[in-house]
Amino acid sequence: MEDLFIGKYCHIKNNKVFVDGKLAFAGEETDVLKSFLKNLYRFLKPSYNKFFKMDEISKLGFLATEFLLEDVDISKYEEDVALIFSNSDSTLITDNKHQESIDEDVNFFPSPSVFVYTLPNIMMGEISIRHKLKGENTFFIVENFNAELLTNHINNLFLTNKAKAFIGGWVNLNFHSYEAFLYLVSKDGSAIHSAEEINRIYTNIEE
Repeated sequence: MEDLFIGKYCHIKNNKVFVDGKLAFAGEETDVLKSFLKNLYRFLKPSYNKFFKMDEISKLGFLATEFLLEDVDISKYEEDVALIFSNSDSTLITDNKHQESIDEDVNFFPSPSVFVYTLPNIMMGEISIRHKLKGENTFFIVENFNAELLTNHINNLFLTNKAKAFIGGWVNLNFHSYEAFLYLVSKDGSAIHSAEEINRIYTNIEE
């Protein structure tokens, strides 16, 4: 098997963005997630109006991908890029909004624009459309970030020629916290793709 390498990674949490372990953006500590994501969008200026229709977890994954692929020529993989994401809370916040809209018979008014985001892989669909990616999409729901699961799945896809490059990681949002950690894997890079290395960079942050 040819070696796969980690080319770049992005980590968003606590109103800060880290790219390759280094601080790339810092919001106000008092910012709520909605304001933080809006400020991130203004900082990146992706000119993608559909962003404003997304739910918050999709916005989080979308913006993490924008940082990850900034200055990366993703077209060299000929659109053959697979997305392998995971989290522990699926689409809990959006599910709750949808549930509130159908709880009472008198106020029964479910919104299709909310309901569509009650599937976590919709986030990957938004990212795929934005970057014209046509590879396989897989979303795992697991209790905690699991580098071994992601690494094994990516390696298996590579061995079976399912994709030339991969974006893997963790995008989670619940009522108490949020976090996005995404990384790019291909035959280009400096660090060998392994669970040990993924765990190392997951905790590698220079404040």
